Amino acid sequence: MYRVLYRKWRPQTFGDVTGQPQVTETLKQELVAGRIAHAYLFTGSRGTGKTTCAKILAKAINCLQPQNGEPCGTCEICRGIDQGSVTDVVEIDAASNNGVDHIRMLREEAGFTPAMAKYRVYIIDEVHMLSIGAFNALLKTLEEPPAHVVFILATTEVHKMPATILSRCQRFEFRRISPADSAERLRYIAQEEGAQLDEDAALLIARLADGALRDALSILDQCIGVNSHVTEDVVCGAVGTVGREHLYRLTQAVVLQDSAGALDLIDRLHSGSKDMTRLCEEMIAHFRNLMLLKTVKDAKALIPVSDEEFRSLTGQAADFSLTVLLHGLETMQTALEKIYRGANGRITMEMAMIRLCTPQLDTGTEALLRRIEALERGALAAPPAAALPEQTAPAAGTEEESGEPCQPPAAAAEQAAPPSPGTPSFLSESDKTVPPWETGRPAEAKPAAPKQPAAKKQKSAAEQPKLGDTVQPLAEWPEILQILGGYSKAIATAFTDTSAFVSGDYVLIDAPPDSVAFELLRKSSQREQMREAIRQSTGRVYKLGPYKPREEADTAQTDPLQQLAEQAEQAGIDVEIKEN
Repeated sequence: MYRVLYRKWRPQTFGDVTGQPQVTETLKQELVAGRIAHAYLFTGSRGTGKTTCAKILAKAINCLQPQNGEPCGTCEICRGIDQGSVTDVVEIDAASNNGVDHIRMLREEAGFTPAMAKYRVYIIDEVHMLSIGAFNALLKTLEEPPAHVVFILATTEVHKMPATILSRCQRFEFRRISPADSAERLRYIAQEEGAQLDEDAALLIARLADGALRDALSILDQCIGVNSHVTEDVVCGAVGTVGREHLYRLTQAVVLQDSAGALDLIDRLHSGSKDMTRLCEEMIAHFRNLMLLKTVKDAKALIPVSDEEFRSLTGQAADFSLTVLLHGLETMQTALEKIYRGANGRITMEMAMIRLCTPQLDTGTEALLRRIEALERGALAAPPAAALPEQTAPAAGTEEESGEPCQPPAAAAEQAAPPSPGTPSFLSESDKTVPPWETGRPAEAKPAAPKQPAAKKQKSAAEQPKLGDTVQPLAEWPEILQILGGYSKAIATAFTDTSAFVSGDYVLIDAPPDSVAFELLRKSSQREQMREAIRQSTGRVYKLGPYKPREEADTAQTDPLQQLAEQAEQAGIDVEIKEN
């Protein structure tokens, strides 16, 4: 009869147990020292090795030839326990034997000495299912059992156990097995079974198993039955998961607010027999990955995907704000709960996608926050009408026709009329090339240029600084400070009262020259962190520059004769100024 993989490859020694060194090493050291406790409690999620370690421990304490705390596996006792012929090792399912009478029978049997082994071992699985009366009946025996009795309790819900039982056991926590460890074990077993398992497929199986190696082996067993060469497509087809491209398209529909496209895609997935519960779980995992990319500096260690998919996730994360991602997570988790309670999976998924694509239809808290953020972005992105320069059609000889850089409208407005105090000043040509924060030193004061005749004062279009036509507030600045706080709380605090503006390829930061924020940005390492935070939030790479008010000297009135000469030149009249 065919044996499934998780039974065939159940570990027989502590060394074979995957991903639980905090448990196996401690148990081995206790066995070597002869410190055998009378009661052990193994806790953790499903498929992490609790029952397996309990059976290995039962063999190790009864083995006739133990080797450094490990059972030999060849003696009569070890082989008998594996075959189930040793009656001194009893495994009890507390889910079906949870009454007081069952525990009373156990207490009566515990008084008899072992028939073959050194210790009589009772492995009680899912012990939290025992009734209150059964726990009370077990309490006294568990506290002071006979010298030849060892209890090993296993549970997935330790919070349901009485404190009186917990205090009488040595407790061992079993962690979820990491995707990397699970994938490595899967590849080894697949190789021994004569199958070929791709690395991406192994990671996908490990991710679907959610830290449970038993579940991962069951999925691998199913995939090998489909094709001996297990690829990512084989896993998706065998388990009924959606391909990764569908997740990207569904999340992109949220960005574009394309509810019709999302519903059409869900219809095609449903027609292809895709499980809506699995689709919802995958969407939650996808939103989580995007959230990690927006908040964690090095998220690759937390997202078990291939390098190619990590690059795709990074590119898509730039299109989202944290508010939208949190709204997506909240909506999908609510949908998953409804599906588990018996709601129609397809309709629930369609309703969830409509709420995400059309947030004004959702009255939840996350949706309201998302709409408020959209309003704030729109208000910050639109400067006051009086501050906007008048837009005119490009004149002949500008960048659109000749390919040369053209003079920004703001620069032309500066020459036509004196600037008003408090408006942002564009960096000079030398500042553009080497701004103060890019060089790591304060900007040197430059002597005022002597006045030149009108004919020489105007520069060519190619000499004008090209920072951008307008200076607009950077709407993502609060989010950038939040990302910066992930690097250093102190740096984020220093920039709390600052603001930032966008001008072309520059981000201009409004910080006083003598402030802590200005001093921090003079350091190259801090500038790199700031650029990276800006890139994660905006999806673009900007240069850094200071946002400073215009000098008072620039606001002084120009000589009236000079103004008259400039106006005459603009009218096409040749003017020559002679100095006495």
